[in-house]
Amino acid sequence: MASVFARGLRTCIQIRSAHTLPRTAASALDLIRAQPSQYVVATVAGRKYLLTPRDVLTVPRLKDVNVGDVVALSDIHELGSREYTLRGNPVISADKVRVDATVIEHTRGAQEVVVKRKRRKGYYKTIRNKHPFTRLRIGNIDIPLAASTQL
Repeated sequence: MASVFARGLRTCIQIRSAHTLPRTAASALDLIRAQPSQYVVATVAGRKYLLTPRDVLTVPRLKDVNVGDVVALSDIHELGSREYTLRGNPVISADKVRVDATVIEHTRGAQEVVVKRKRRKGYYKTIRNKHPFTRLRIGNIDIPLAASTQL
């Protein structure tokens, strides 16, 4: 029940949701699966990213993977669609949602130049650096049908 104040008159308007809230995690996953598009919030290389299928993600270099390898994202914090969201506490278990990412390249970033100098000594030192990165292509978000009710 929500009350609205308009022109000094108090009017009560009952707001009804078009959707009912699911009682279990399995029913929430069914509702999200029925939506046309989904997203996940996952931790990759120590940072959280909002990801959708077919995204290209650039992260700091992952040393233990090669180009073409498929990496399963295990730390998924949130799964959602336009109308529903399911948040883990702190993560959603791996048997409820599966997201794969394919390594498409190992690259280096733009060259950064740092100049060190000492006043009145004539000392200048130039340091040039290119940080290594890994680019990942996010695959489909797979929500299995046989999901249990616990998060």
